Amino acid sequence: MVNECMSGTPVTVIRGVGPHKAGLLKEAGIETMADLYDFFPRRYLDRRTVKPIVTLVEGEQATVVGKVRSLVKQAGRYRKVRLKVELFDETGVLEIVWFSGVHFFFNSFRQGDSLCVSGKVGYFGRRPQMQHPEFERLDLESGESPYNGIVPVYPSSESLKRSGLGSRGMRGLLKQAFSDIPPRFSENLSEGIIRQHNLLPLNEAYRMIHFPSSPEMLDRALYRFKWAELFFAQLFFALRRASIRTDRSAVPFRHSGNFTAALYDMLPYNMTDAQKNAVREIYRDLRSGVRMNRLLQGDVGSGKTLVAMFAMTLAADNGMQSVFMAPTEILAFQHSMVVRKFAEPLGLNVGFLAGRQLKKERQGVLDDLQTGHLDILVGTHAVIEEAVRFDKLGLAVIDEQHRFGVMQRKALQDKAENPHVLLMTATPIPRTLSMGVFGDLDVTIIDQLPRGRKNIVTRCCKERDKSEVFDFLSREITRGRQAYIVYPLVEESEKMDLKAAKESFHKLRDTLQGVRMGLIHGQMSSREKEQVMRSFSSGKLDLLVGTTVIEVGVDVPNATVMVIEHAERFGLAQLHQLRGRVGRGKHRSYCFLVHTKLGSDASQRLSAMENIGDGFRLSEIDAALRGMGNVLGKEQSGMVSGLKIADIVKDYDIMRSARDAAFEIIDCDPQLREHGNEIIKEYYIKHYHGKHALANIG
Repeated sequence: MVNECMSGTPVTVIRGVGPHKAGLLKEAGIETMADLYDFFPRRYLDRRTVKPIVTLVEGEQATVVGKVRSLVKQAGRYRKVRLKVELFDETGVLEIVWFSGVHFFFNSFRQGDSLCVSGKVGYFGRRPQMQHPEFERLDLESGESPYNGIVPVYPSSESLKRSGLGSRGMRGLLKQAFSDIPPRFSENLSEGIIRQHNLLPLNEAYRMIHFPSSPEMLDRALYRFKWAELFFAQLFFALRRASIRTDRSAVPFRHSGNFTAALYDMLPYNMTDAQKNAVREIYRDLRSGVRMNRLLQGDVGSGKTLVAMFAMTLAADNGMQSVFMAPTEILAFQHSMVVRKFAEPLGLNVGFLAGRQLKKERQGVLDDLQTGHLDILVGTHAVIEEAVRFDKLGLAVIDEQHRFGVMQRKALQDKAENPHVLLMTATPIPRTLSMGVFGDLDVTIIDQLPRGRKNIVTRCCKERDKSEVFDFLSREITRGRQAYIVYPLVEESEKMDLKAAKESFHKLRDTLQGVRMGLIHGQMSSREKEQVMRSFSSGKLDLLVGTTVIEVGVDVPNATVMVIEHAERFGLAQLHQLRGRVGRGKHRSYCFLVHTKLGSDASQRLSAMENIGDGFRLSEIDAALRGMGNVLGKEQSGMVSGLKIADIVKDYDIMRSARDAAFEIIDCDPQLREHGNEIIKEYYIKHYHGKHALANIG
């Protein structure tokens, strides 16, 4: 949130801020008065709720005020030094431990210093302990009482702390700034929005976020800044969506003809209600004349490829070609097999393009595509190369779209004047992230699995118990089933004690004698991978050993066992995707998460996997554990990657309100020309339009 107050005025106008201090502030990104006012606290200490030491409970987050009784440096394991500080109040003693920054803290504290510390309480023997707590040094003689209310804690580096610009120093600096130069902030929201959503005026919000007078006023200030930040992020999406919907140059697919009808008649099973609804929504888009821009979400095994197939047959019924792009050769090859299974009996021609093909084979596909002989092209990012030219491209399907960059997706769309776009993902996206990252897309969710699909039995087991897992795997293979074993690396790493697929493959031959085994990993050529996959899919192999290249796309209904080695090294999304390779047939399936030493986060992940089968619930847990950026990656961060104060995972309700307001305004006034909206337009153009030119506004 950038304000307009003194945006170019240097911080040196504040008394006591000279060149040296200004240089230190610059390290923290603070050069102007606007930067300083927008340097928001990262959290707050409520000193009215300070707890006596004797009342501390293990595992709770607590704030304690006391005096330093002693400081002791102690040698720990591997010659590492730790600092133990005893803090006491009238009820007891709290031990504080630092394992890093020991010398700095040792020289910073003195016996008798008053500290306010906040952190998670543990117990060492019978004594309560905090490790690396947040702390504030208190000057009780100057009148700074530990019970004087809500105290902001600002981000700080060690260099700033050493120079007196730690959290306490920043509080003093801001107090001086507000005193020396009482700021007046220019509003960035209209009076109508402020009144309708009961938002604090900007001037009051800035004062309350830095100097809260009460918890209630702090909450209102935080709400104002979060709401406004999310409003402008959603305004970007609203403008993008309005731009797409006013462009009616896309070819409408008016006719459902022989291909579509024949596809429905040939299905060997009934589609789920969720699949039927997805097809209806996609058909409505394709027939409208407005370019489709839809995201199709569905858990592993929910039948997204079939839904895409109906979209592609509708394109064929209207004389248009389709392209289906997938991120890996294995996934693209799997999709080509499924698409061919449905398309070729209908008389539709399907081509395949990947990075490493024979020149003659590749040229044949390119020629057939350009002449219109091919109805559907399936491939990797090879389909966006300059040499690839379509006769009449009408539909682009992009699977696992989060693995492609923005420019790669755009390059595919540029293969025709204005093709319809269907994005697909088998990685369930939490509703918070979906709204915050894909806010300009229409979203369809397939939230049902095919009828008769059984839950996959998931079990965590320690490395030492793995022999029992292999015994079970052998019994399943003896019964005619197939299995997977997945490793996190291809070759042994000197830095990480992980088994690798290549080495373990040879050892498994001795352990699982008589089992027909195949190895697959990312370093193999496309032809080698295709050969292994064909052998496994046709039942010529009992066991497929590999890396995460089998994470998505591998569909073998007879496979009933998935063993994931070093499961603690995988994220929740990957684990869920790997588990989804089994449970696709009529037989009960099993997933074993083999682990070594578990940390706290890994333990939570594996416990969630063991107890939850719903990918969308797992995605919410994953987002809470790892944060938005890590769940979706840099390419998908979009507008929300620059959020300064809002959190799209935690602030869903605020985002919902801000989104509704943004879309309502653009629906009524797409160019923001009406009275009251000029303020919003001016702020958006100044702070967002240059970064996100795709959301044009006149």
